[in-house]
Amino acid sequence: MRVEVVRAWPDRFELVEVQLPDGALVGDAVRASGMVPADDIADRAVAVAIFGVVGGLHDVLRDGDRVELLRPLLIDPKQARRRRAKAARKPD
Repeated sequence: MRVEVVRAWPDRFELVEVQLPDGALVGDAVRASGMVPADDIADRAVAVAIFGVVGGLHDVLRDGDRVELLRPLLIDPKQARRRRAKAARKPD
């Protein structure tokens, strides 16, 4: 089966298409892509999603799935919202 593995940044992305046997897991696709060091996969330091739905390394894949490697958050979403609200309240 064919699976895409994607890693994205704000201004670019990297996509690798891998061929896997039926019944392959997300972790198999991540390993086959070569995008993540094997130690990080073994330590479960990798956050993943399948078509935008957060999943795990043991989820079973289907032909045509897109595995997305997720970046860690740079700031807590609540904190970011507070900063935006505070900036909007300040008069120019």
